[in-house]
Amino acid sequence: MKHISNKVFSLENEKSKYKEKFVPAGQTTQMIIGASPETDLQIISLSESLYNKFKLKRVYYSAYVSINNDKNLPALKEPPLLRENRLYQADWLLRFYGFNASELLNEANPNFNTLLDPKCDWAIRNIHLFPIDVNKVDYYTLLRVPGIGVISAKRIIQARRMSNLNFENLKKLGVVLKRAKYFITCSRKLLYSL
Repeated sequence: MKHISNKVFSLENEKSKYKEKFVPAGQTTQMIIGASPETDLQIISLSESLYNKFKLKRVYYSAYVSINNDKNLPALKEPPLLRENRLYQADWLLRFYGFNASELLNEANPNFNTLLDPKCDWAIRNIHLFPIDVNKVDYYTLLRVPGIGVISAKRIIQARRMSNLNFENLKKLGVVLKRAKYFITCSRKLLYSL
């Protein structure tokens, strides 16, 4: 990986000499999930390290599927598909939402919650940070709210330049209020009653 990363970097500096890029789609890797005893924290920390160290474009996760009944291979009743899904969700949070692996998991809590996605799980564990006023907080704080994605956060930032937003405005902007309403206010107003 280091060799490819260095080659990409050196050829980018000499790109005027070459018509085609080396590894034009970027460098990726794949991890098989469930074949060995690593925790989700170890896996997502490794992914974060690969993104930071080698500027990987993507890490793919695949649930281990046993195709042989060999005593030397792990025996799983069923592939860990939910775990694969949670790792993809967390990976998205690392790449586009500004989260760190250590925020999502820790030694006391080394695996993702099976009932909640990683962002919602983080928000509930950090409930003391909420509710936030969508008319005042920055882009990256908006991204931490369950129900607000990258596109919705950008729309909120742009729309609130014109006027203060209310819950009806947020709904029109694509915010999933079913999830977000517990974590936000609009000019100090809640969508639900206590």
